[in-house]
This record gives sequence, C-alpha cells and structure tokens, in this order.
Amino acid sequence: MDTIVENYLKRYSVSKSTHHFLNQDQRMLVGGQWVSVAERDGHDVHEFSTGGVITQIPRGTAQDVDLAVKAARYQLEEGEWSQYTPLERERLIHRLADVVEAHLEELAEIESIDTGKSVVFAREVDVQGAIDTFRYFAGWASKIHGRTVTPSSLSGEYLAYTTREPIGVVGSIIPWNFPLQTLVWKLAATLATGCTSVIKPAELTSLSALRLAELLAVAGIPEGVVNIVTGEGATVGQALASHPGVDKVTFTGSTSVGKLVGAATLDNMTRATLELGGKSPVLVMEDANLKQAAEAVANGVFFNSGQICDAGSRAYIHKSVYREFLDELAAYANTLNVAPGLDPECYIGPQVGRAQYERVVSYIRKGLEEGAELVCGGVPKAGNGIFVEPTVFANCTNDMIIMQEEIFGPVLATASFDTDEEAITLANDSIYGLSSAIYCNDLSRVHKLIPKIRAGTVSVNAQGLLDPAIPFGGYKQSGIGKDLGAEQLDYFLETKSVLIALS
Repeated sequence: MDTIVENYLKRYSVSKSTHHFLNQDQRMLVGGQWVSVAERDGHDVHEFSTGGVITQIPRGTAQDVDLAVKAARYQLEEGEWSQYTPLERERLIHRLADVVEAHLEELAEIESIDTGKSVVFAREVDVQGAIDTFRYFAGWASKIHGRTVTPSSLSGEYLAYTTREPIGVVGSIIPWNFPLQTLVWKLAATLATGCTSVIKPAELTSLSALRLAELLAVAGIPEGVVNIVTGEGATVGQALASHPGVDKVTFTGSTSVGKLVGAATLDNMTRATLELGGKSPVLVMEDANLKQAAEAVANGVFFNSGQICDAGSRAYIHKSVYREFLDELAAYANTLNVAPGLDPECYIGPQVGRAQYERVVSYIRKGLEEGAELVCGGVPKAGNGIFVEPTVFANCTNDMIIMQEEIFGPVLATASFDTDEEAITLANDSIYGLSSAIYCNDLSRVHKLIPKIRAGTVSVNAQGLLDPAIPFGGYKQSGIGKDLGAEQLDYFLETKSVLIALS
C-alpha cells in the first residue's frame, strides 16, 4: 500500500478489520480454492481521491474461468448443493445476509475506499441494499413452483403440468459503479433458484467482491457454488460469456460492452440478461413544487458522482418555470460537498479512474462548444485531481451530444418545453429507455403521461428509488431482461412442460 493511501486511511480512522483486509494478499475464489496474486500476475487497485495504489488483485485467466465453471457444474448436478431443499437454500441465504450485516461497517469502508464513493452512502445504500436483497430473495427460494394445466384443444384425457428448474451455471459480470450491490442482485437470484455462480467483478473495483468471497464460507455456502474470478474483461469476461458450460450470463454495464457480451453468448445460445446504459429523461411540470423537485432532480443525477446508469441526466422543464427551476437547481447543487469518499461530509467523490474523469470533462467541453449555457460547475480547474463539481447546462437542444450520449458523470443537460406532447417527444428521443421521472401534482395528467414514456421505470415526484421487490431494467438499447423483483426469477429458471396421456 502506498504511503499516501496509508495516510488517507489513518486520517479517517479506518477500522482494524478493513486495514487488515487491504494489507493482506488478495485472493480470488476458484472451485473452493484460493488463488492469490503470488500465483498470478497482479493488477494494481487505485484509491481514486489520492491516486495511490491500495493493493493488487489476481489477474485471472481463461483457465481459471474453466475451472470455476466446472466446479459450479459439479455442485449443480452432483455436489452438496444439488441436494439442498428450497427451505435449506432459504435459510442459507438468510445466514449470508446475517454475515454481511455483521460486517456492514467494514464492507462500507472497503466499498468507499475502492470506488471513491461516500462512505455514508456506501453504508446506507450499497451494503444495506445488498442485505435487503439477500433477504428478499431468500423468501422466494421456497416459493418457486410450476402449475397444473388443462389442455384447451387436445382430445382425450391428459395430465398436464409445468415444473420450474434452475437454469444452471450463471456467469455474472459486474460493473464498477455499484460493485457489491449489483453483485448481490445477481447472486441472490442465483442462489434462490438453486443455480450456481461464476462472478467476474469489474477490474477497477473488485475488493468488496473478494471480501464477500471470504464471507461465503462463514455463512456456510458449499465450496464451488460461488466462484469469483478477477481480471480484465477482454480475458475473464470474454471467457465467461463464451464458455459452453455457462447456461446464463447476466451483465450490467455500458451498452457498447453489453453488445459484445451478447454477441459472445450467441454461439452457445446462452441465455443473457443485459442491463445497459441510460440517458434518463426528467419532466418538470409547471405545477410541481420547484424547490423539492430541484433537489430531487439534482440528487438523481449527482448521486454517486453521477456514475449511475439510470441517472436523470436530461431534464425538460415547462418554459413558464424554467428559469426559476434552474435557480433552485443551481443553489442546491452548490451545497453538495465534493470530497474524498471517507470524509463523512462527502456527497460527490472522485471519478472512478483517470480515464473516466477525462471522459466526463470531454463531455463538459463538448457542451460548451455546442453552445449550451453553463449554469454551474464546468471544466475542473487544474490541480483538482479527478473530482468533477456538479455541472448544469441550460438551453440545450436534443441534437446536442450532451443530450444524447451517456456521460456517466455529474452533468445535467436541460431544456424547456411548451406542451405535454412536446415533452413526451423530447423524452422519447433517445436510443435509451432505462428510467424516467415526472414532477407534477396533477395525477390525472401524470397517469396520461406514464404510458407514453418508453422507459422501464417511471418515477413520479421522486427519483432514483430502488427496492428488491421492484424490477429494474430498460427498453430499447438500455438492455434485455430485468434485475430484482419476482420478474428476475424468470430469467434464472427453465420451464418444463409435462403431458401424460391417461387414456
């Protein structure tokens, strides 16, 4: 660990358990065996607010993926896991939730240090969200069943029914912005349905996944049921997506990479769930509470330093309140504290890596070049590390790059509209359709707008809400399939039809 990182941890009094984990040799979990950096090439892990190196993680190989898939296949078909009853799986997932809860503070610190995000948000959103997700899906483990069917056209007597079976070995590819929470979205459904798992964390932010790997044994998860292979997407991710022994791939990440993952699954006809990018629209009507709406819109795009797939990053405001709303928005945005993630006052932390920082800054420059009006924020001053202040643009048009492309940073582009029809046209003018929001106090008007918006989620007078019981996934190029909710289970199960002739 670099001295600059060591001093950073001391400054904010990181716990002994977190310090111990960060200083140990990092190990990935393959078929119940620990594989350390000493046995593979190492990949540096950076702390983004200081730029220092925290540790190294193993650089996994295609051979590691193959061993992990074989171990997962054995447990699925022959091992201890294959004999678990639904209630036993339910109890086991609850035990895993208990173990994660017992290590909540440590996992929040690890997540903050690894991603740069606010430790407060890591605790309240990421880790607590993971616990809640485990508990929600634990309950489903004992409630998966088929149905009896009365044939509608067959003559004669038949007994017909369906069964729901685990889809098999699940390959999960995790993004870098919410590494623990998104991993648990995939893993909870995998375990609840009786499947087994090979997980590839993002190479930039793998540490919480490796700590969770250690906690699996504490909870009593049999060896080989869950495997975690770290490394680059071009090696580990490609090997996982194209492996003939993987029955399903679930991926969260950018649309461009998601298309590559989807293509890699085609040769084997591997089932795929792809939760991809977004450019979520926000509609602010003239009757909205402007102060409350402005704060909610700001939180919806600036939370997690703007690194959110469903960020409401383009806002359309009724022209009669446009300037008043922008004033409220800028006033609130200027109160958001930009600081290192471990700072308890942090709201906006650093971007995840220099490349991501340069990407966001390039979009801010493009907005200025395209003629958008800068309301607050802007291009960071020299010497500001890789922090980006909350940035708002006004008087944008839908043909601007900042209105069409996913920036994945704390940047909001805004425009005005005159009629509801115009607002809907602007909102749907995108290749994406992940999420959306409406701020309006006329519920009759709202209910007429909701069906017209082409997005997987429509929030009203709120934004960025997630719950394990509510499905999450998009329309158009925002992906295929759903995470969370009872709907997610369908993507981890195969339905088998049985027909028995009785005459």
